[in-house]
Amino acid sequence: MGTTAKVILVNPPPLQGVFHHHPYLPMGLAYLAAVLEEKGNQVTVLDCIAEGIDQNQLKQKLATFNPDVIGISSMTPMVLSTLMAVRGAKEVCPSAAVVLGGPHATFMDKELLAAEPAVDVIVRGEGEVTFAELTQRIVNGVGLNSAYGITYRHQDQIVQNPSRDFIQNLDDLPFPAYKNFPLEKYRLFGKLFFPVITSRGCPFQCNFCTTSRILGRQYRVRSPQNIGHELELLKREYGADSFTFYDDTLTLDKKRLYDICDEIKSRKLNIPWDCQTRADKVSEEMFAKMKNTNCQQVFFGVESGCQNVLNAVNKRTTVEQNESAIKMAKKSGLFVAISIIIGYPGETAEMRKETFDFIRRVEPDDVYLCIATPYPGTELRKEVEQLGYKMSPDWSRYDTTIPVFENPLLSDEEAMRLRTDFYNSFYSSKYAIRHMFKRNFYSRVMSRVAVNHLIWRIKGQ
Repeated sequence: MGTTAKVILVNPPPLQGVFHHHPYLPMGLAYLAAVLEEKGNQVTVLDCIAEGIDQNQLKQKLATFNPDVIGISSMTPMVLSTLMAVRGAKEVCPSAAVVLGGPHATFMDKELLAAEPAVDVIVRGEGEVTFAELTQRIVNGVGLNSAYGITYRHQDQIVQNPSRDFIQNLDDLPFPAYKNFPLEKYRLFGKLFFPVITSRGCPFQCNFCTTSRILGRQYRVRSPQNIGHELELLKREYGADSFTFYDDTLTLDKKRLYDICDEIKSRKLNIPWDCQTRADKVSEEMFAKMKNTNCQQVFFGVESGCQNVLNAVNKRTTVEQNESAIKMAKKSGLFVAISIIIGYPGETAEMRKETFDFIRRVEPDDVYLCIATPYPGTELRKEVEQLGYKMSPDWSRYDTTIPVFENPLLSDEEAMRLRTDFYNSFYSSKYAIRHMFKRNFYSRVMSRVAVNHLIWRIKGQ
């Protein structure tokens, strides 16, 4: 196997003055840590957001470890902080290889390497096998020219090696190494939510999403038994209060979904769980099966109440399908959350009214109201470029809550006003009281969210 390495994995600090939500367990880093440890490497994880570590403290910690490799995640809204961390890492650990991974680096690999000399290598796409191999090459002094899935600098040239094939047997991956994380820091209202991913790849290609472009269109799955083992571990060893399935469409394969439910039932886990899916991949029978294993919330990517917008985003669902699925889930006793996008290119005020009318009609339990955001790697970004709309160069704005491109049909001020007015109306005192007394785990959590929103509004007046 060769020499093992000292590796530091970093979730960079929040930017000063920028609001950040409650920290969520970074599952990607947890998978990387597990794979690296399986190869015998010494791994330390620094989740700066959860641990309240700023850029100076991060530099101090890195200096004491003297690592061989420093891996830093790069989500688009955090990329400015990522680059600050990169420079600090190279300053205090000049002999260490500084490696970036994640969605932003995957699509902006050449641009990042050209702009930032402190970055040595970028891991593109699915990172576990690539990063583990890269670490071995670095620590053993082996060249990078034949390593798949990386982009790097060689003699002042930026070299983009061929992409690596996707992992076909996901059961081969070890479970995420959450023992490396300060778990108490991730509690929300005293509860510990654990993310779980049971599949990779997405056969759908919504224009605003990068999933199929990072993880491929082929739907690759873990076995239900493997998933059951992980869920049991999360409950027994880590004290999970809830599971959140991060799959884009957990219900894509009906038989597999039922097998997962059977695993949950046979292991007597009895923990609330939630998932996201599509309106055209559910049924009353499915919801009954899920609820019988303590599924309490389902999340639909509705995106719009206007068929013209659904067609524009390439959602491949209808308004009627979305309405039917939401009503079906509510009838089954599930907490229903939906995502909505406003400000998509071409969306008129009349189309937005159809969307808000849709929300009032179906009465979901929670709504993620997003402003259309052209992330790198998406078809939406290509559309905005082709239309010639000016886009913000400030990546910290790319969090779906702030307009980032000039839209002739929706001003920035109007977009922000629509979003603010919606939540001020939605998270009302009636909402908080209604959900406070429901037995559903997620209703009680959202009641607390609504109360906090009301308090925030009162303080802001």
